Amino acid sequence: MRGLLACATLARRAAAASSTASSTAARRHLAGAAEVAEAELKKTALYDFHVAHGGKMVPFAGWSMPIQYKDTIMDSTLNCRANGSLFDVSHMCGLSLQGRQAIPFLESLVVADVAALKDGTGSLTVFTNDKGGAIDDSVVTKVNDHHVYLVVNAGCRDKDLAHIGAHMEAFQKKGGDVKWHVHDERSLLALQGPLAAPTLQLLTKEDLSKMYFSDFKMIDINGSACFLTRTGYTGEDGFEISVPSENAVDLAKALLEKSEGKVRLTGLGARDSLRLEAGLCLYGNDMEQHITPVEAGLSWAIGKRRRAEGGFLGAEVILKQLKEGPKIRRVGIFSQGPPPRSHSEIVSGAGENIGEVTSGGFSPCLKKNIAMGYVKNGLHKAGTEFKVVVRGKQYDAVVTKMPFVPTKYYKAP
Repeated sequence: MRGLLACATLARRAAAASSTASSTAARRHLAGAAEVAEAELKKTALYDFHVAHGGKMVPFAGWSMPIQYKDTIMDSTLNCRANGSLFDVSHMCGLSLQGRQAIPFLESLVVADVAALKDGTGSLTVFTNDKGGAIDDSVVTKVNDHHVYLVVNAGCRDKDLAHIGAHMEAFQKKGGDVKWHVHDERSLLALQGPLAAPTLQLLTKEDLSKMYFSDFKMIDINGSACFLTRTGYTGEDGFEISVPSENAVDLAKALLEKSEGKVRLTGLGARDSLRLEAGLCLYGNDMEQHITPVEAGLSWAIGKRRRAEGGFLGAEVILKQLKEGPKIRRVGIFSQGPPPRSHSEIVSGAGENIGEVTSGGFSPCLKKNIAMGYVKNGLHKAGTEFKVVVRGKQYDAVVTKMPFVPTKYYKAP
C-alpha cells in the first residue's frame, strides 16, 4: 500500500519538523502541502459518509480512502471473520466488454478460458505482458457470449485502460466486433463475512442461497439495479455490489441497519490483514510486471485450453514455466521476532540470499507473524526452514501452506 506508506512518511516528517526552531513554518508548509494533496485526490460517492462515521482518510492510488474507523484494525479484522464488514471499494475500476468477439478479444490479453465459463460465472485471471509478467490481476465474469464484466485494481486503472484500449483499437481495425464501457457512473461495495448473505437477503427478492462463489447476477437490491458477484478479498463468504453512485449511500446505510450493527464499516487496513490471512496477492507487492502467474502460484487460473493453445501475451514464457517449472515461487511464511515487511530479505542458514518477502504482518486471527514472499524453486515446500532479515537481524522462519486462515467461500454442493 504505497499510498499508506506515503501518508506515514508525511506524518513522521511533520513530527520531526515540530521539534525544530522553525517548527511553525515547517508545520504551515506541510499543512499546505497536505491540503493541496487532499484536494487533488479523487473521492468516492461515500466520502462524506466515511468522514461522518469516523473514517480516517488517507491517500491510496490517487483516492482519499478510509484506512480505519473507530475500531482498531485488529478489532475490525476479527469482526469481519465473526460477523461482517462493509468496504467501500469504489476506487476500483469496473468495465464491460461487449460485442460478438468480446471474449476472443479479452482472451488475447488474459490467461483465463473465458469462453468455457458458464453464463453468469467468473474467475480470477491475470493480464500479461509479452514477457509473461503480470500487468494486473482481475476478476472476470462472463455475463453471456457477447458481454464480459471485469474489475481491475485502482492503482492499475490508467495502465490497464491504456493497455486494453490500444489492443482494442488494433483489434477493431482488423474488423473485430468489440466495444467497452467503463462504469464510472457506478460505485462498488464489498459486503464480507458470515452475516453478508443473511443481511443482503433482507434487501433483495433474489434467492441468494442458490447463488454460489463467483456467480454473477444483475438484480434489484434496495430498489437499485445492481451487478452482484459472490466474491471478495477476505477469504470469507461475501459479495461485491456494483450500484449506481446516486444510490450508494442509501445502500450502505441499509446494509448496516439490517445487520443491527453487527456488520461494521471497515477500512483498507483490515482489508489488507484479511487478504493476507487468506493468502491473496496484492498487486504492486506480491505481483508485478516481472512476476508471472506461474511464479505467483496462480497456475490454476490458466485454463486447460489456454495451456494447449496459448494465444495470450507472453504465452511462450508461461507455457514453458508450466512444463519445466519456474525459477522462483510464491510461498507462505511463519516467522519469529518482529513481523517481516515488504522487501525483507530471506536468507539460508548460511546467510545466502534465497528470496524476498513481499507482504507481511501480524495476523489478528492467528496471533502470530505471517508473510508471503518469493524463494528459489526447490525451497518452496512446506516445512522448509530459513531466516528473514528484519531491521538488520535474522529471525527463524518456515514455509507454510496458504491460506493461513481457512477460507469460507459459499460453493455449490
